[in-house]
Amino acid sequence: MNKVHQARFFEQIAIMFGRGPKKPTEITERAQQVHELKRMANKVEVRAAILKAHEKPHGNTWRNRRWAFLLAVNLFFVVSFYFDIQILEGSLSASRLIGFHLIDLNSALQVMLAHKHIIVNLVIGTATVLAIWMLLGGRTFCSWVCPYHFVAEFAEKLHLWMAKKKLVSDQPMSRGLRTWFWAIFAFAALGTGYTVFEAISPTGILSRALIYGPGLALLWVAALLLFEVTFSRRAWCRYVCPIGLTYGVVGIVSPVRVKYTLQGCFHEGDCKKVCLVPHVLETVVKGRAVDTEVILGPDCTRCGACVDVCPTGSLKFDIKGLSKIL
Repeated sequence: MNKVHQARFFEQIAIMFGRGPKKPTEITERAQQVHELKRMANKVEVRAAILKAHEKPHGNTWRNRRWAFLLAVNLFFVVSFYFDIQILEGSLSASRLIGFHLIDLNSALQVMLAHKHIIVNLVIGTATVLAIWMLLGGRTFCSWVCPYHFVAEFAEKLHLWMAKKKLVSDQPMSRGLRTWFWAIFAFAALGTGYTVFEAISPTGILSRALIYGPGLALLWVAALLLFEVTFSRRAWCRYVCPIGLTYGVVGIVSPVRVKYTLQGCFHEGDCKKVCLVPHVLETVVKGRAVDTEVILGPDCTRCGACVDVCPTGSLKFDIKGLSKIL
């Protein structure tokens, strides 16, 4: 890892914890050459190239794959419980797959902090889940498994429609709040001996409601969705949920990532408009890419929305060490 990439690596970690993106001070020579060529490009020719790129409407390939996988995972819990086939028992917080324990990392952390010691039964399940999400990219859990993420997507569409009609306005908040909430929930578990976050986690609430039936806790989920529709777009995922931060840290060194290629990008910004975490796409802003190929930061959920919407294929999924082989 050269000096430029090393600086960006640590910058992306800081951004994940809430720091705002900054214009890079160090850019590789090859990236500088591409930036300069883009600045000198004929505007008429560029506009013609943009129109040609948009001739073929973008699809929703990755969104459809993601929705299918997310629904399949959550319905597997439902079917296993309903027919008592005991293949997958429990919920997303803690489960057993054919008798093998699987524990959500944030839930495991909450339990161990509440009990103030490492519980042996949690270790194996936690280690297994840790290995899975280190390989796939931690925040892949958010967009490919979490049921709240799924329903929040529809709330987001309603919010954007209402905002366009000027019925509501979006109120952004500091992303640093998520780090503070992570610490608050951790200290709450440590101080009270109770897994406070698990009681209000919409991920756990929806997972249990799907499997065991609805309860009053769904009113809390409805209140969150109403807040996101009327006040702040995707507020829970962006500014509060400690699960996202936990899995973001886990996925820092993940081989599965989204790669940005500077050369073909027209810097239109459509990718940032559809992204749940647009700060990871700061590199697509004209003049911001530190190299001709840049890997998006660990806060990326690997949802594929930016890949679907990019007209030039400048954003693609990539597997470290295998992209040149595949």
